[in-house]
Amino acid sequence: MSLDPTAHPGLTAFVFAGGGSLGAIEVGMLRELLQQGERPGCVVGASAGAINAAYFAGQPDVGGVAMLESLWRSIRRQDIMPFSMLGLLRMILQNRTHLVEATALRMLLEKHLRYKQIEKAALPLHIVATDMLSGNEIVFSSGLVVDAVLASAAIPGVFPPIRIDGQLLVDGGVANNTPVSVAVALGATRIIVLPAGFACGLHKPPGSAIGQAMHALTLVIARQLVRDLEFYSTRAEIYVVPPLCPLDVSPYDYTQCDHLIERAAEKTRAWLGEGGLQRTFIPGALREHTHTAAHPTCDASA
Repeated sequence: MSLDPTAHPGLTAFVFAGGGSLGAIEVGMLRELLQQGERPGCVVGASAGAINAAYFAGQPDVGGVAMLESLWRSIRRQDIMPFSMLGLLRMILQNRTHLVEATALRMLLEKHLRYKQIEKAALPLHIVATDMLSGNEIVFSSGLVVDAVLASAAIPGVFPPIRIDGQLLVDGGVANNTPVSVAVALGATRIIVLPAGFACGLHKPPGSAIGQAMHALTLVIARQLVRDLEFYSTRAEIYVVPPLCPLDVSPYDYTQCDHLIERAAEKTRAWLGEGGLQRTFIPGALREHTHTAAHPTCDASA
């Protein structure tokens, strides 16, 4: 879908990144931004960030964020990715291209999203997916919201691709996980990025193949975001809420959402109190770094 660069001139855009279970971090950030009085003119999201963007766009106020927070606190991996040995056997024996169906996630979205069409959201909403064949970025600003979110969150090999208008679509994170470029193309001149970050404090790799793949993807995502922030910094005022660092929770682990929300809220509150929205910089936690006893965190800016 083509973007109208005059769609939101002079307005603030919230950009929600992907990151699996680390999407809970964005809810803590969002809560504090609203408490500060921030109100975006549009929202853009990819992958797990598309879920947050869609829920927030439906009710973009404190009450809506509270409902989104409640959802993240109650969600478990089986609510999204109900893996089973039967599913694995089907994948092998039936030559299926994905591990699980998107049925559980579709039911979750249909149960909690209060509107059906993207254009019916209270805020202008833009959801990013990826054309499976070409790798091109596809942006949905209208159409069925559940289908668009499912496409944006369809991790290749885990979920089946979603067909919309004849195109097979997969996870938006493949093409553009933190779609700052989409917000710029829409004409937003002030952008607040809510990144999920990555698990920089793990002492060993995640214990499953999917967990390792998702962790690797979040590492790639962070590098891509830094490059995008550097490139687009001259075209808009871009403020990046600092992600959690150190972080030792895998994006495949949905048992820590409570803790992630509260920790992110506390860090965002401190960042706002220190004038975070008065200066544009790239948080050091998004750049390559390691953790040692002498340097347990990486909050330096650049």
